[in-house]
Amino acid sequence: MNPNDKASEWRAPGAVVLVSCYELGHQPLAVASPLAFLREAGFRPWAMDVAAEDFSPEKIAKAKFVGISVPMHTALRLGVEVAAKIRETNPACHICFYGLYGLLNKGYLLENGGDSAIGGEFELPLVKLVQGLSQSSEKLDVPGAATREHTSGPYLEKIPLLKPDREGLPAIQAYAHLVRDGVHYPAGAVEASRGCKHLCLHCPIPPVYEGRFFVVPQDKVLEDIEDLAAQGARHITFADPDFLNGPAHALRVARAMHERFPALTFDFTAKVEHLIKHEELLPEFKEYGCAFIITAVESLSDLVLGHLVKGHNREDVFRLVKAARQARVSIRPSLVAFTPWTSAQDYFDLLDFIEEYALIDEVDPIQMAIRLLVPPGSHLLDSPHMKRYITELDAENFIYRWEHPDERMDKLHQEALTLVEDAATRQEDAAVTFARIRELAADILEHPGQAQPKAAFAPDRIRPPRLTESWFC
Repeated sequence: MNPNDKASEWRAPGAVVLVSCYELGHQPLAVASPLAFLREAGFRPWAMDVAAEDFSPEKIAKAKFVGISVPMHTALRLGVEVAAKIRETNPACHICFYGLYGLLNKGYLLENGGDSAIGGEFELPLVKLVQGLSQSSEKLDVPGAATREHTSGPYLEKIPLLKPDREGLPAIQAYAHLVRDGVHYPAGAVEASRGCKHLCLHCPIPPVYEGRFFVVPQDKVLEDIEDLAAQGARHITFADPDFLNGPAHALRVARAMHERFPALTFDFTAKVEHLIKHEELLPEFKEYGCAFIITAVESLSDLVLGHLVKGHNREDVFRLVKAARQARVSIRPSLVAFTPWTSAQDYFDLLDFIEEYALIDEVDPIQMAIRLLVPPGSHLLDSPHMKRYITELDAENFIYRWEHPDERMDKLHQEALTLVEDAATRQEDAAVTFARIRELAADILEHPGQAQPKAAFAPDRIRPPRLTESWFC
């Protein structure tokens, strides 16, 4: 084939397709951003988000390249299933897994349906890979892209970011909404930074970014917010791994957004450590429209927090909750309720904390069933505190399995998970669900004195603002 003809075919509409499987209930940034780069490079890609629309064989049938976004563990597991459908529909197309979990799992992915895997700042490697494939049939060596012929580490160079291009994705109304006072408002997600300067052992970001983070220029963030507002967004999630990695930048962005769009509210994620260090900023964030903050409390056990290298302790958590209450900002802790070091008393401590600090509507019940995830590449695998509990690699599920030294804790995890999934399906009142979790834990862990809740919550109580999609990975 004439090289010019081949290049022309690759630039036809739908020759490149980008697929998202799950991005925390948001319209996927990890598709919208590379769409902008590919379109600027002269390609005419299509988008598909199987979290919000049906898988479309018609979109895949004539594709020459399909990129599957895998920014998190759930997305990866779904992405492998989607890749099998893609290969069945279009055996000849090139399948690329890109995102945080791409390179971490490249061995399995390249042996099971994938042709390449990209990690780190993925947009430029993705474009260069597509450009190379459109021009040559020879084996390509693209920095940041691993193939069967070429190994590569993550691409960690600062790139000139473009405003995400959301054309072709389902409208934001199809995604998570903010719920405030019983009213649902469309929500959009943007990034003000990427990566993270911290090295928490259980987090999937450090094995890829190794303590680096990149700021997204303020003008690009605001342009994206403007687009989302035009689509009907009334709330914005800052999807940064930690919004306060660059606190001055975060404050400037929040202030500028409020000045331009005073009716917009927002939420963000930040470490307990950062929120304590910058607690004087909480009232200002509240003034600019902050509805709530997600923070990875993980545990109240200083032993567990130390093994995870979280950078905060038990007392810091109590201090943060009090500071957030004083600033009138809702705080939404995320937890890792089951680790090899979590004792029965630690589990009840979490339940007591949630009830006594009236966080019953700010901690999704699923958080009390979250088990420590140890994926391939995790820095936890190098920890002597973790190694003794690892039993095997479950390659198909992209995790290392581990067992708790107290078999009752493993039993509680399984039954608590079933309980909260059933409760979520029935939209049960969180207070009722937590009471059932406590009763279950008291039974399995043989602590009958812990069966009764420490506080009562009226069914008609006022709930704090939240998103309709539970925070999950």
